[in-house]
Amino acid sequence: EVQLVESGGGLVQAGGSLRLSCEAPGFSLNDYTVGWFRQAPGKEREGVSCTSKTDGKTYYTDSVKGRFTVSSDNAQNTRYLQMDSLKPEDTAVYYCAVQYSDNVCSPPDAMDYWGKGTLVTVSS
Repeated sequence: EVQLVESGGGLVQAGGSLRLSCEAPGFSLNDYTVGWFRQAPGKEREGVSCTSKTDGKTYYTDSVKGRFTVSSDNAQNTRYLQMDSLKPEDTAVYYCAVQYSDNVCSPPDAMDYWGKGTLVTVSS
């Protein structure tokens, strides 16, 4: 069974930082294209980043460029989303998701498996 587990969410003041983790018990994240997504209250789920399984490059949505950074720990089979200079508009449930057959993370419905998400709340 493919399982993704996110952690690291919480409450932080604007300008602060959080690091989210995405663990994948039982399978290798290196075999998948990995995306981070978020869904704010009343809004549609949007892509935050996408890391291609082919070349390992990560692409970011414009609103987080320069503030969010994806990294990986292959030994721990974990992907991280480092979020700096957080803004109230970053408040959302954050998800990691994977896709086996392609190198893109759009549209979100194209992803094969999803975690349950972790809540990030940024206070002003």
